[in-house]
Amino acid sequence: MKNILTYSYYPGCSLHASGKEYDISTRGLFKALKIGLKEVPDWFCCGATPAHNVDELLSLSLCAKNLELAAEVKGDLAVACAACFSRLKTTQHRLADNPEKRKQVEHAIAGSVPEKKVKHLLEILAKDYGLEQLREAVTKPLSGLKVACYYGCLLTRPPEVPELDCTEAPTIMERVIGATGAETVAWSHRLECCGANFTLSRPGVVLKLSGDILASAKAAGADCLMVACPLCHGNLDIRQAEIEEATGIRYNMPVFYMTQLLALAAGVPAAKLGFDSMIVSPLPLLKEKNLL
Repeated sequence: MKNILTYSYYPGCSLHASGKEYDISTRGLFKALKIGLKEVPDWFCCGATPAHNVDELLSLSLCAKNLELAAEVKGDLAVACAACFSRLKTTQHRLADNPEKRKQVEHAIAGSVPEKKVKHLLEILAKDYGLEQLREAVTKPLSGLKVACYYGCLLTRPPEVPELDCTEAPTIMERVIGATGAETVAWSHRLECCGANFTLSRPGVVLKLSGDILASAKAAGADCLMVACPLCHGNLDIRQAEIEEATGIRYNMPVFYMTQLLALAAGVPAAKLGFDSMIVSPLPLLKEKNLL
């Protein structure tokens, strides 16, 4: 029998607010898979994308302090949000290469930065838990569901930081969701930017970029999109009606967090996966595919 996997868990701000369905489905999935998950006590914002554009020391210090807090909890640090994952890994990479910057950060947090492994959920599922074991855990195969796996900007970039998968031709999302029996589509925009933080300052840019992503997924025959980033989810789900109005094209394409689909396949009740929080309801699609 395999040893029981146990991880510390950094949910990040979005998963306690606009992306709460990502959090509840992550917890539900890990419980179904019997993977231990303990939330880091007193965690706080990692600074996400705005902080490092304003003050590098602040950005590095926010992440470093969270890593210090995480060191008190057993196991590698599991992270769901692509932005949080990027910032935490960037901090480790930056401080490893710059001893002087590390001294500044440790002075700022009045502590030391531990050597804590940071892992995205995808890495945990694909490598630590394993695809074969994931296939064995499926009680409700997602057969017949065509999924467009959307990586976005941060999961594999820049090349030397995330070390999650191949930068330009990743397959980890496809391999993980493929273990459930779902079909993944080949499409052109899986690594393209959705507009990210322009969602408030330049919504026109978001409508264009996110619209192109939806159009590409639709052209490839996808039933839905699967994401690992709350900001991407917001732009593609919440803004979808605006995109449809601007383009005159009806997409009606549900945007799932990866853990929602995986947890559904692992037998977690649909009522516990936050489907009712999605703007584009997935219920008609899931009923059509006999998944509800």
